[in-house]
Amino acid sequence: MSQTNPPAALDRSDERVRHDDTIGGALRAFIDRVKAGDLGVLPVVVGLIVISVVFTSLNPVFLAPNNLVNLLFDCATVGVISLGIVCVLLLGEIDLSAGSVSGFASAVTGVLWVNMGFPVAVAILAAILAGSVIGLIYSLLFNKIGMPSFIISLAGLLAVLGMQLYILGPTGSINLPYASPLVKFGQILIMPKWLSHSLALLPGIVIILSGLSTAKRRIAAGLSARPMSLLLVKAGAITLGLEFAVYYLNRGRGVPYMFMLFVVLVVALQYALTRTQWGRSMFAVGGNREAARRAGINVKRIYMSAFILCSSLAALGGVLSASRLASSSQQAGTGDVNLNAIAAAVIGGTSLFGGRGSAYSALLGIIVIQAISNGLTLLNLSSSLRYMITGAVLAIAVIVDSLARRSRVSHGRA
Repeated sequence: MSQTNPPAALDRSDERVRHDDTIGGALRAFIDRVKAGDLGVLPVVVGLIVISVVFTSLNPVFLAPNNLVNLLFDCATVGVISLGIVCVLLLGEIDLSAGSVSGFASAVTGVLWVNMGFPVAVAILAAILAGSVIGLIYSLLFNKIGMPSFIISLAGLLAVLGMQLYILGPTGSINLPYASPLVKFGQILIMPKWLSHSLALLPGIVIILSGLSTAKRRIAAGLSARPMSLLLVKAGAITLGLEFAVYYLNRGRGVPYMFMLFVVLVVALQYALTRTQWGRSMFAVGGNREAARRAGINVKRIYMSAFILCSSLAALGGVLSASRLASSSQQAGTGDVNLNAIAAAVIGGTSLFGGRGSAYSALLGIIVIQAISNGLTLLNLSSSLRYMITGAVLAIAVIVDSLARRSRVSHGRA
């Protein structure tokens, strides 16, 4: 006898929607997801609240509008590098050379633009192309020879650092013109108030339109949809939060264009990860490489795209860093740049085990990292303490990720 009932998966999905059709139901569903190990952005939100309370109590300047504006400028440079790190972490791999690639790109920009007289746009494109070539070499070593990404990027770190020192020459530093558009972009360009407030409305609008589209498809399939009230509450809460943040930042200098560029890149990558076949393949390969191969996914091409994208974004981060510092030097990309880029991705929620994460991890994580760095700087604490505290935060993030993964396995959701 033929079955007329819908598939079990659809039944469960429909049941979840019915249980979540009130604010109380949605809250209970959120608690259940947390218990099952799906923490989402909860650790980051809690961390930011604790950081803000602690540093504000020690120095009220921490939450001053202009200090937060400077924090956003700093977030953009390392945040773009971290965005590339997210791509390789999703595959369960690692890139230890992203900081060196950013420093090399900074040097390429300075040498071509200042020393050799090329137009700044050509210098920037050449720097990003150099990063892409480095990522391509990594992917060939990984796919053709089978070298572990840890060894590839460790060797690359040393080789790229050597190239950076070589092209900078004995002077070791190149000052960029302060009056140039690139330096202004990295130091002083701020969005008009009307534009920043208008852009703050977009996420809420997108949530409503996307929710309505999803509801329409579910109703057409004979399934129940979440009520409009929940959609409006979610969109309204996010819009109010963003509008208040913009209002508060505009009490100081305002929202930096460079940070907005970072946000645009985050949104673009998140869309690619969640709405394209390439993005679905990224998660499939990161979750189970062999299963993805048997499903017909070109695994080698996915790895190649991740390595190239990681190095290209690292190079772009180096260009932004040069614009922020108005110089290309031997110190660019060294120190804690690579540590902060990797830490931001992990703290933001991207799993070191592969298969889980999002582009928003880089955005959320770098805000945490820079907030800690900024707060410690305001307290005039030594860099040694900053390294120790950042390392402790990274360790806590990995522990939380491991415990959450264990919880998901126990609940059958890994």
